[in-house]
Amino acid sequence: MISSMKLGSVIFVIISLIVGHINAENEEDLSTDLYVIEGKVFPWENTASTGWQLMTHVMVNGGEHYGFLREDGTFVISNVPSGSYIVEVVNPNYLYEPVRVEINSKGKFRARKVNLIQTSQIIQVPYPLKMRPLTPFRYFQVREQWRVTDFLFNPMVLMMILPLVLIMILPKIMNDPETRKDMEQLNNLTIYNLPEMSEVITAFLSGGEKQKPKAVKAAKKRQ
Repeated sequence: MISSMKLGSVIFVIISLIVGHINAENEEDLSTDLYVIEGKVFPWENTASTGWQLMTHVMVNGGEHYGFLREDGTFVISNVPSGSYIVEVVNPNYLYEPVRVEINSKGKFRARKVNLIQTSQIIQVPYPLKMRPLTPFRYFQVREQWRVTDFLFNPMVLMMILPLVLIMILPKIMNDPETRKDMEQLNNLTIYNLPEMSEVITAFLSGGEKQKPKAVKAAKKRQ
């Protein structure tokens, strides 16, 4: 009986040691599988004293993990397993460029720019992250301003103004004697050079055949 009790107690101790060792390994695995993403967010020009940290937070993979800024702009996102994540800075007034952070199983970090068009192109950025604003948001469209040039170059206004200008300038041009002479010479040249309409019509209808017999008759008379 005593030997069987000793044997049972030894077996119990061995089993408890094995179970404790397995639990310790599981705890170590859980502790090593979780990592921390850290970085710093920089404000826009001369906005560090306006409490911009309260309006800004960091988002991972569209909301899987969140992080908030400290007074100096730094942030820490904990309990992140290994994998690939897109880190974004959310601010209502300024736009920040997102960054992709990759964590391998050994705990090594690599940060690069997000390129959704050319995914094979890798442009690395320093880690811990340094997030800087690109441009302010524009929620409203700038109202157009009225200008005199827009009114003058309007097609309807040009159609009204050009005839008036021609009516006012042409009489003054025609009163000039030199321009009158030039215009008369041009009119005389055009009148002399243009044929009569009756000759044009007859030549078109006859196809130019009636002119040949006249030339033959004139030749016979000369003989």
